[in-house]
Amino acid sequence: MDSHTETKNARSVKKASRRWTLGVLGLVAAVLVAWYLFAPEPLVMEIAAVESGPLQVTVNNQGQVRVHDKYVVAAPVAAEIARIELHDGDPVAQGQEVATLSPLPMDERQRREAVARLDAAKALAREAALRAERAQTDMQFAINERARVERLVNDNFVSPQAVEKALTAERTSRAEWDAAKSREQAAAADVKAAEAALLADERPTKGGKRELRLTAPVGGYVLKVHEKSERTINAGSPLVTIGDPTRYEIVVDVLSTDAVKIHAGDLMLLEAWGGGKALRARVRLVEPVAFTKISALGVEEQRVNIIADPVDPLGPLGDGYRIEARIVIWQDDKVTKLPASSLFRVGEEWHVFVVENGRAKERAVTVGQRNQDEAQILSGLAPGARVIRYPSNQLSDGARITAAGR
Repeated sequence: MDSHTETKNARSVKKASRRWTLGVLGLVAAVLVAWYLFAPEPLVMEIAAVESGPLQVTVNNQGQVRVHDKYVVAAPVAAEIARIELHDGDPVAQGQEVATLSPLPMDERQRREAVARLDAAKALAREAALRAERAQTDMQFAINERARVERLVNDNFVSPQAVEKALTAERTSRAEWDAAKSREQAAAADVKAAEAALLADERPTKGGKRELRLTAPVGGYVLKVHEKSERTINAGSPLVTIGDPTRYEIVVDVLSTDAVKIHAGDLMLLEAWGGGKALRARVRLVEPVAFTKISALGVEEQRVNIIADPVDPLGPLGDGYRIEARIVIWQDDKVTKLPASSLFRVGEEWHVFVVENGRAKERAVTVGQRNQDEAQILSGLAPGARVIRYPSNQLSDGARITAAGR
């Protein structure tokens, strides 16, 4: 084959190669144009960062403020009551007269009932005295225990948090002792009232009219006058309620399934009470008996009352005032956390979508404590990672995404 023919063949091969290359490039360009025109748009998602910071787990519900101890002065016998001149909020001293009765004549049955009430009042007074003695013993034990814990802390045998628990136990026992002493005084006053009812029936005053003067069992303030006007009342009718408005407690009812997580000494935060900051209280008692309550949806719920003592002054709050309570059952000052809305279930595992290079990557994580807003991450993510806050059903592993607001 001569040189002319070889040159002609080389030119043909070069032209064919150029046509093939141009065809491939055109095909690639067509594919890119088609992908650009028909590829799905990136999903717009809200993105949040995994952070390191404090986390609290709380039990939340509405509650109310109430006077720690209320004492109801009641009529021990059927009588005519003179007009009560006291008003709600008036101060009263222990032993001060609060009502005057003119007992109606007793028949044999009523006298026996009065004697039975006296015996019952004496029995309750003995019980109150024993409870006060026990409360005093518990208080002394708590004082000694607090002193012992303080010594152990000074010697670095126990953590400083133990002192706070011991102080809470001491404050609780002191409050129980104060309440027990007040109940003892009230029980003694009930005995005197029952005795006076019998004596009034036996000893008429001058003019043949008998009088029975009822006194305040404790010092405090009048919370409510039940019978203001002069009239005839039955035995046991409440007349005046007395309490000390400087001694308040907080009562919050929670589900029994939440109550088992709450213990004496837990911090309670009082919010939405009308002031500018949350007030602190400490749980004193988780009542041992639950009660049935109908929810707003008509469902029967077993609920338990949680009683707490204020730590901060309650200011203008009074008996019956409404509050929003958050009871802290777990807290840590530094945990790895993310928005709880980022988590979703896959079988028995928790998963999240992590944002990497503009795509969503599904990843399994281990979750610790969680509240309504945030969740603790034990493994699977590190602070600084970005996750999708509200993963939708359209989202899948590898999907293209873009941050909302861009």
